Amino acid sequence: PSTPELPQGFTCCNFHREDDWISDSNYATLPMIPAGTPAKVTRYGRHRAYADIGGKPMRLGHDYGRDQETLQQWTAKLIVADDPKIKIASYPAAVQEAIKQGRISPGMTKEQVIISVGYPLTNENNSLDAPIWRMWVSSFGEYDVVWGPDGRVKDIAGDPATKAIIVYQP
Repeated sequence: PSTPELPQGFTCCNFHREDDWISDSNYATLPMIPAGTPAKVTRYGRHRAYADIGGKPMRLGHDYGRDQETLQQWTAKLIVADDPKIKIASYPAAVQEAIKQGRISPGMTKEQVIISVGYPLTNENNSLDAPIWRMWVSSFGEYDVVWGPDGRVKDIAGDPATKAIIVYQP
C-alpha cells in the first residue's frame, strides 16, 4: 500500500490547543496558535496526526468528523501550502483584527470565518454551502453562524456568554 502524503506548509486557520492536543472541535476558549504558523504532519496514527507546528510537536485529533472524511482529508484542509497571512493582509483592518483575536463578525466571508475560527465540525455541518454552520466555543457553548445570500455572515446566534467570546467588537 502507498503511504499517504504528509501535508506541510502553514496552519490554514487559527488552531486552539490544550497542551499539545488540537481537536477538530477547535474550542475558542483554549490558547490559540495563529493562522499561518509553519506546520508539517510528520506521521499518521489512529484518528490522529502527529505534526510539528511552529517548531513544537503537536497531536491533531480527528475526534468528531471521522465518518464524513478521512484523517488525511481532514489534515489536508488544516495544513496548507500557501501562507494564509498573505490573504489576511489583503482584508479590511477590522477583519484582520477579528482574525487576530480568533473572533467573527457580520459581513465576514466563509474563507475569513474559517481562517479565524477554523472549519466547522464535519459531523454537524455536512456542507460549507449550508445556510447555517453550527460551531462551538467550548463543550458547553455552541453558536450558529448564519449566512446571508451574499455568502457573508448575516448573524451569529447563541447565548450572550458564548457571543461575548466569539463576536468581534471593534
